[in-house]
Amino acid sequence: MTNRKLADIVRGQKLRMLGEQASVQDACRCMWESRAGSVLVVDAEQRLIGIFTGRDAVRALAEGRSAEATPLAHAMTRNPVTTGPTVYAIDALRQMSDHGFRHLPVVKDGNILGVVSRGDFKGMELDRLDDDDHLWECVR
Repeated sequence: MTNRKLADIVRGQKLRMLGEQASVQDACRCMWESRAGSVLVVDAEQRLIGIFTGRDAVRALAEGRSAEATPLAHAMTRNPVTTGPTVYAIDALRQMSDHGFRHLPVVKDGNILGVVSRGDFKGMELDRLDDDDHLWECVR
C-alpha cells in the first residue's frame, strides 16, 4: 500500500480548472459542487499558473475582498509546487507535510494530470509519515 505512485491516485480524476479571470465566488462554487478543496488555475493554453484553495478563500474574505468581484488572479497561490506521476505517494505526502500545504498538483511535461490532497492518502501511508516524524523527533 505504501508503494502507490501518484499516477494511480489521479488516474481518471476529473480536473477542476478555471481561468484566472474567474471570480473567487466561481472557484468556491466549483469546490463546493465537486466536494473538493482546490481548483487549479490555468492560462488560455491550459497550463498551470496557480492553485486556489479554501485557505486562499479565507484570506481573501478576511482582507475584505468581495468574492463576486475578486478575480482568482488576485487571490490564488501563484506557481504552486508540483510533482510528477511517478512519485511515490509517501514522498508526496512528506513533501506536503514538510512545506505545509494540503494540495499538490500532479504534472507531466506541462500537462496537468490531477491534484492530490491529504484525503487521498491511505491509512498505511499516513501511519508511515507519523512513524517517520516520530523517528526524526527522537534522533534530533
